[in-house]
Amino acid sequence: MNTPFLRRSLTAAATAGGAAALLLAAAGGASAHVGVTPDKTSANSYALLTFGIPHGCDQSGTTKVAITLPQELNDAQPTVNPNWTVEKVTEQLPEAKKLADGTSITKRTSQIVYTAKAPLAHELRDALVLSVKLPDAAGTTLHFPTLQTCETGRTDWSQIAEDGEDPHSLEAPAPSVTVTEAASADGHGEGGASPASHSTEQAITDSGAGARSWAGLGAGIGGLALGGAALLRSGVRRKATDSTHAK
Repeated sequence: MNTPFLRRSLTAAATAGGAAALLLAAAGGASAHVGVTPDKTSANSYALLTFGIPHGCDQSGTTKVAITLPQELNDAQPTVNPNWTVEKVTEQLPEAKKLADGTSITKRTSQIVYTAKAPLAHELRDALVLSVKLPDAAGTTLHFPTLQTCETGRTDWSQIAEDGEDPHSLEAPAPSVTVTEAASADGHGEGGASPASHSTEQAITDSGAGARSWAGLGAGIGGLALGGAALLRSGVRRKATDSTHAK
């Protein structure tokens, strides 16, 4: 029996299985938090913020998502999602706030609340999109504390890292966006396009990204498994050949 070769084959197969397990763990971790993906981050520009809604609370379906706007934002325009109803919650300001154009406001939108028409199953994900005007303050990090309510339980994604603390170490971090330098006058860099120039297809694209990622991961794991099986079959054939030559 060609023991060394068979041992190497089994080791290779085990390694492939271990790699597949690590890939699965990494993919699961990456999709575990409520996160936000901006289509642009330049100061004083209009941006579409896509909030990815992952699994529910301990395998319980998600029924409501309440996104709190940071004080730097006065309003947000929610994109219609056929799976949810949406409402804007306003708050009275302690004093009038003067805007860059010279006008003043006494109220601001403090929260956008999406309510699921049917609970979002824990094994599925969805994308909720807000259009906002980013402040003219490069380097500012905007935090969007998000309360995810489920059929049973809820998760409050509101933790904000302290100075020097790794945000990835938080159990329930608040989604955040960091504002970058404004576009230059010659048009280079990110522009301040109007919200009307953006398509709501981004939400559809984002919601399908998870499925495509898992499909690709499944194909990779399948390839690793087939490779391990091929090594084992090769070892068996060599054993048979060696036995024939021995005779």
